[in-house]
Amino acid sequence: MYGAMIGDFVGSIYEWRNIKTKEFPFFHKRCFLTDDSYMTVAVAQACMNWPEHRSEEAFVEDLTFEMVRIGRTYPDAGYGGRFSKWLFAKTQHPYKSCGNGSAMRASPCGMVAESLEEAELLGRLSALPSHDHREGIRGAVVTAGCVYLAKTGATRHEISRYIKKHGYDMRFTLNAIRPMYKFNETCQGTVPPALKAFLESYSFEDAIRNAISLGGDSDTVAAITGGVAGAYYGIPDSFLSVIRGAVLAQCLREEQDIIHRFTSKFDENGKQARTNRRKGSDF
Repeated sequence: MYGAMIGDFVGSIYEWRNIKTKEFPFFHKRCFLTDDSYMTVAVAQACMNWPEHRSEEAFVEDLTFEMVRIGRTYPDAGYGGRFSKWLFAKTQHPYKSCGNGSAMRASPCGMVAESLEEAELLGRLSALPSHDHREGIRGAVVTAGCVYLAKTGATRHEISRYIKKHGYDMRFTLNAIRPMYKFNETCQGTVPPALKAFLESYSFEDAIRNAISLGGDSDTVAAITGGVAGAYYGIPDSFLSVIRGAVLAQCLREEQDIIHRFTSKFDENGKQARTNRRKGSDF
């Protein structure tokens, strides 16, 4: 969860001022939390309720409630036009969106899940309140699945095979697409580059720098990358200090409590992934 929030935070100032380099100040004083982080918090809350009832209907209901509550609490967080209309409507109904908002918020699903199948189920459910287009669902499912695989010791090669199994064409490199990559708000235009930014990385920080160097929807690309990279590499303590400070400064008490409870229980810096990682089969 913190991995996605750090990606969002670092990328926030580059969304409309793209850069095409990995050389930039990692934490700029102007960085801020966007809708990506706030909606990730909403998913985290719904995920914490999942073990209690394990009801698909209840999960979607919980998540819809939290998305509306949190979204209306932070109305200027940068929501897209259609999502903003959904957020402030009298009643909420999915609107066939294939936007990348479903993928950007899905990382808690992979952290909570006890199996790959459960991660994919939660990923699908996390998309449904708003993004019920098949591409919107696929983006959330694959992101959640990658986070689960990363936290449980899969290698980058295994994660790459999983992504391809779900139909994403990954036959490109970051260097090849960087010059012409532009803002793309769809899952199909965002998820593959975001996951490639992880696959070509050697550390958590390098993954985020890869993502932001592409340009485009920088905060969202980096949020998706960061969710997987955080589960795979763990997050440096110095980075955690910065994002916790941002949460204290930019979130109200209720959201602070959700973040604290979730990260305390589903620790991205746990030893499981690095202990279980099989040697010799990674890139």
